[in-house]
Amino acid sequence: MAMTPEEMNERKEYARKAGWKIFAIWLVLSLIAVGLILYVWGPHMPPGTMTTSAASQQFDFKVLTAMVAPVLLMVWVYGAWSLINFHATKTDRGDGIPLRGNRRVQGIWYVTSAVLVLFLAGFGTYELINGNGVGTGEGPSPIWKPAAKHMLVVQVIAQQWRFTYRWPQFGGMETTSIDLPTNTTIQFDVTSLDVIHDFWAYQLGVKADANPDVNNVAYTTTSSQQGRFTVRCDELCGIWHGAMYNYGHVVSKSAFYSWASNMEARNASVTKLLPPFATTYTPSYSGAGGGYYPSYDPNGHAVTY
Repeated sequence: MAMTPEEMNERKEYARKAGWKIFAIWLVLSLIAVGLILYVWGPHMPPGTMTTSAASQQFDFKVLTAMVAPVLLMVWVYGAWSLINFHATKTDRGDGIPLRGNRRVQGIWYVTSAVLVLFLAGFGTYELINGNGVGTGEGPSPIWKPAAKHMLVVQVIAQQWRFTYRWPQFGGMETTSIDLPTNTTIQFDVTSLDVIHDFWAYQLGVKADANPDVNNVAYTTTSSQQGRFTVRCDELCGIWHGAMYNYGHVVSKSAFYSWASNMEARNASVTKLLPPFATTYTPSYSGAGGGYYPSYDPNGHAVTY
């Protein structure tokens, strides 16, 4: 049996009041959630604040999570309200209110979606430029470079299945560990000796593909925070990919320069046997498993550096 005009108006008034109640509940929960995200959870979000890149990424995560929370809560609140209240009862007669769309709701949805998308596009672009690539590899000719005049250059050399680090400002020595000084701008030159790897220094907020014959540059600046960070390969590179990781430390400047100078002196006799420092190294047939290239390959072709 069809509803009378009075019943129809009563249903419309109920729906209007329900809409405002849903909005009020959503607004309160959203304000609470955004506050918790920004001020309680946010400061503990990964990757931390050990570098400018990491801090920038943490800020991005806080902004994105704070924007997503109200959208998610709207779905949850409306869904819960609908399950609890919008269902047929024993006293209901016939069909409900005919639905033919709501231009106001549709318009709000279109405008809100457009504003969010355009904001995220502008926000993401600004963060990339302002953060000098935000710790990502920018290739051999970076578009965005730090303003610092003096940078510490660290070459990351990936191979199956380890990372080694070469220091051109310390005689071209190569180490199996990586220490970095506080409050210093770092230039990572990332390359590979064999297959495609990926240098991911998690707590530093630095991630750059390591491709053979390619120098992939990434920048970051350490903060005053000291501590240990994890380096992992984040590109499937063979059977021992999961075991391709090591650890580094951000230490005081005095501790770093003491370590680097001592390592340079101790490795001087070995460093002179290495190929001259270069941003890339030609892969050889015996590159896997560590070590540098011999002066010949199994096919008898001479190898020059």
